[in-house]
Amino acid sequence: MKHPTPNFYNLAWRWHFYAGLFVAPFMVMLALTGIIYLFKPQLDPLMYGSLLNVQPGHHTLDADTLLRRVEHAYPNGKVSQYLPAVSAERSAQFVLSDGGRELNVFIDPYQGDVLGEQDAKDNLQAIARALHGELMIGTLGDRLIELAAGWGIVLVVSGVYLWWPRGKGGAGILWPRWHTRGRALWRDLHTVTGFWGAALLLVMLLSGMTWTGFWGKQYAAVWNQFPVAMWTDVPLSDQSARSLNTATRQTVPWALENTPLPMSGDHAEHRGHTPASTAPAAPAIRLQAVQDIAQRGNVERGYSITFPTTASGVFTVAVFADDPRNDATLHVDQYSGKVLADVRWEQYGNVARATEVGVMLHEGKMFGTVNQIIVLLICLMILFSAVSGVVIWFKRRPQGTFGIPPLRHDLPTWKAGVVIMLALAVVFPLVGASLIVVGLLDRWLLSRLARRAKSASAAS
Repeated sequence: MKHPTPNFYNLAWRWHFYAGLFVAPFMVMLALTGIIYLFKPQLDPLMYGSLLNVQPGHHTLDADTLLRRVEHAYPNGKVSQYLPAVSAERSAQFVLSDGGRELNVFIDPYQGDVLGEQDAKDNLQAIARALHGELMIGTLGDRLIELAAGWGIVLVVSGVYLWWPRGKGGAGILWPRWHTRGRALWRDLHTVTGFWGAALLLVMLLSGMTWTGFWGKQYAAVWNQFPVAMWTDVPLSDQSARSLNTATRQTVPWALENTPLPMSGDHAEHRGHTPASTAPAAPAIRLQAVQDIAQRGNVERGYSITFPTTASGVFTVAVFADDPRNDATLHVDQYSGKVLADVRWEQYGNVARATEVGVMLHEGKMFGTVNQIIVLLICLMILFSAVSGVVIWFKRRPQGTFGIPPLRHDLPTWKAGVVIMLALAVVFPLVGASLIVVGLLDRWLLSRLARRAKSASAAS
């Protein structure tokens, strides 16, 4: 007897199951680390108050004096970045490498006293950020996070389709049936939470995807373009601004990651991309002069000044502002003090602007405390959805089987759903490749194992 071809509803149910199986552990980790990083503005003063807080004075010391104090305290250290105080009550900060460690060194901008240090990679916020972005294992972790985010989108799309009301009323979908108990109640709570939070979760997943090393880089290459004329009269190196960002520290905004880094000094007469000099940096301008350039340019407080690392390198002044309309990235010649590039919100394209807004919403910074609360609720929704999904699976799973949803044939086909799934596979190549792999495994391995387990259970 010939079996009918499985329709899309059946397949969507199985894809939702497989997506949840893979995504749940990652979503729990992303939600927990996201909550930690979300409340960085509140946690840092509580945890590191002795390093961050100072007694305001009448006059601040200039940046070069502060730099000399830090260099005296760390004679073997190499300073890479300076972060001026963000307010009158806060310390200034230098980032340096010393003895194989990267340190955040805090200094009183009024008295010049070194307040202490913090391991730049081994503190709560840095660890949370590194786990959130690449599982602290580099490129492999980045790809796994990207794959999880892509499958998270499959999870949301398939879930919305599976539990769309379809004229059957809203009970159990738009609101839970509180009179039910056991698996039925867990199913309602899972469905209602996911249904109402789907749009917000999609925003979080898509905005997070822009940071990934594979899809995010391709996305930036296609959409994040600046007018070529901006760089016509600027000597360019073969490095991009992306090199200034790391897993634990964001220096330049996303919109600037694909832009080239200019070059300083004698390279100014050249045009086009030129290999950067490997000779050590030898700045002729003072650090305070670079800070003065930032202040004259009305760069919002909270900016950093990244030091040149080679003789052709530049000082980079950058602020990754809570409100992206205040973003600023300036590249300054280390010898003449000439501003080689000054990129602001006005130069961003529409996609770059939308992406930067999405990033700030994702991090809970765009609207202050209200934004933080909204993102916190989304994270809690993710945690509850993951836990409730596991509970539902465990309660419905026949004893001794894996509980893969059966291929039913009594529900209407939704042809548009197939198109959407194919579109997701094309837009997110890693997801597309994994869909093929999982599809083959489902056809040739998992389904057979399920049938064997069912037969064994029936025989016993």
